[in-house]
Amino acid sequence: MTTTNTFPAAILFDHDGTLVDTEPVWAAAKVALAAEFGGTWTEQDTLDCLGLSMKFTLDRLRERGVDLPDEQINDLLVGKVRETLSHREVEFLPGIEPFLREVRDAHIPAAIVTNATTSIARRTADAAPEGTFSVVIGNDETTHPKPNPQPYLLAAERLGVDPTQCVAIEDSPSGVRSATAAGMRVIVVPGELEVPAELGTARMSHEELNLEAVRALVNQ
Repeated sequence: MTTTNTFPAAILFDHDGTLVDTEPVWAAAKVALAAEFGGTWTEQDTLDCLGLSMKFTLDRLRERGVDLPDEQINDLLVGKVRETLSHREVEFLPGIEPFLREVRDAHIPAAIVTNATTSIARRTADAAPEGTFSVVIGNDETTHPKPNPQPYLLAAERLGVDPTQCVAIEDSPSGVRSATAAGMRVIVVPGELEVPAELGTARMSHEELNLEAVRALVNQ
């Protein structure tokens, strides 16, 4: 890849498992919603849906007994998640908040790119150090969710940057594939699903994330 002297042009972050750990909240909401319709949502169902589109989750909930159209299932599910999160402060994963402050202070554009609900990702963006995130791409912003590259390409377009000059931070196989297909270098952080060894540019823990490490990817 060719590079500029201002690498990275932007840093793009996945949401759940990368910035915050709201996966347990989503999982509990799915369990509760399925139960209300006489069904059962299992831990395997949660794992099967990780990193995939909201449509995939809605279809699985329908298979588990929630016999409603997509929009109604989505509204019920998101409503449960919002209700739970409304009683909690946004808690960033260890190491993330100092890194976000470093990115903000360096005036590097940043975005959140997620297959999950835009409104919940915006709540996280609002809790970040002021001025960190200028773009949030969620499930209602795209027609082709991760692992398709569209979410990351759209984020780069809205930031006004060359996607090949960007770094993405991801924790799921589908997210890594999405950012890679968009031409970005990808740092893989630990998540609930193991990312195959051949995917991603580098691997770091959340606590290891810093600008020096990100800029070292310029030649990779």
